[in-house]
Amino acid sequence: MRDEQYWASLVRELCALPRETGWLEFKLNNAEPQEIGEYISALANTAAVEGKAHAYLLWGVDDASHALLGTSFDPGRKRIGNEELENWMLRQLTPKIGFHFVRLEVEGKPLVLLEIDCAYRHPVQFAGAAFIRIGSYKKRLKDFQEKERALWRVLDATPFERLPAAEKLSADEVLRRLDYPSYFDLINRPLPDGRTAILEALAADRLIEPVGGGHWNVMNLGAVLLAKRLADFDRLQRKAVRVIVYKGKGRVETLREQSDGRGYAAGFEGLIGFINGLLPVNEVIGQALRKAVPVYPELAIRELVANALIHQDFSVTGSGPMVEIFDDRMEITNPGTPLVETARMLDTPPRSRNEGLASLMRRMGICEERGSGVDKVVFQTEFYQLPAPAFETVGDSTRSTLFAPRPLTKMDQDDRVRAVYLHACLRYVQREFMTNTSLRERFGIDPKNSATASRLIKEALTAGAVKLHDRDAAPKLRRYVPHWA
Repeated sequence: MRDEQYWASLVRELCALPRETGWLEFKLNNAEPQEIGEYISALANTAAVEGKAHAYLLWGVDDASHALLGTSFDPGRKRIGNEELENWMLRQLTPKIGFHFVRLEVEGKPLVLLEIDCAYRHPVQFAGAAFIRIGSYKKRLKDFQEKERALWRVLDATPFERLPAAEKLSADEVLRRLDYPSYFDLINRPLPDGRTAILEALAADRLIEPVGGGHWNVMNLGAVLLAKRLADFDRLQRKAVRVIVYKGKGRVETLREQSDGRGYAAGFEGLIGFINGLLPVNEVIGQALRKAVPVYPELAIRELVANALIHQDFSVTGSGPMVEIFDDRMEITNPGTPLVETARMLDTPPRSRNEGLASLMRRMGICEERGSGVDKVVFQTEFYQLPAPAFETVGDSTRSTLFAPRPLTKMDQDDRVRAVYLHACLRYVQREFMTNTSLRERFGIDPKNSATASRLIKEALTAGAVKLHDRDAAPKLRRYVPHWA
């Protein structure tokens, strides 16, 4: 974590600049809330245009001489009605980017520094209006169309992975913050000899980049994958995976909650092991031994957790991937709505918001090749004759649910139709058809009870989930496909 010494050093560095910049503004005591909010918008947008990870608003400094004079502004005591200043401003920001106030003392002078994340994907608006810096002046973005076009070009062209998570770190600090041995283990390369060779290898995969003077930026890609502690990177600390275990089937009583603060690649195996250790098991009696069998297939858990990490929308602030375990199900949620229709996740090649992250995690063997993950999840649930998984959009998040074992007689109509539909989808992508026989095998229905499978198919036909492939075939020879085929 950054301490007061770090902030004091940053203040001196900012004050040493010859003039205010598009991403830096000096103030003495002017703390009008509306103006602060507009400056957050202007500075964040200009920082994106100028390739800066953060912008700064510093109180207690003369804007001409940059002398430290001190300030009477105290953001912790500022109220708008009964609402705290920070909450009031956050509520009016769109999108809700990260920012925070730091109170410190430098050379005996009380100062306040506001650090602001740069805009990402969308221009930052305050109270419905976007602002930009023109020289050292704050202006409405809509009045400067060329600036607006330039900002959109940057936002469209800069993926999350290519933005810096931490800037101007020494080589020792980079290696202290990143679990670099895990990187070489995961890509099956020996650990290079010497610090220089290690840094060059990390830079070759765009995990870090040199910025001159022996300093380095740690890019979001490097921090998200290899951080020893995501909390060491301010804008990523809320992206740690939370695992929550509840009592019963609801969220009323929490039995256990833990956040895995390591980078996704460095901590993936430990995370999966931790989740599996929390899950119930069934005891199966073999010929001579009792065998503990996990309730949920590990391969399905791995795929869904990896998908949640890769396909999340990092621009959604204040939330990260979450695994919730209930008595009857397991829910895996990630920020961001899916880029493909949830009903078509099995057959449609996934579109990732984070191509660099997805590519490197595939190289590391953490996730499967493109397009095969959901197939494997559905196959595993069918193999173990579990209820079909559910994929849904909840608000601005995506949720995947695995259900605990449940006999067919205990499934409701939605469960049954979803299972038939996903079975038809799985067969279709394997260039096969769903039949009465294949559905009986999927549910473990005895051949003499083929009428049960026929009723399930009729339910799915009525719901419009599947359709008959060959209308002229005899009833016993009929084949079925998903409704979209």
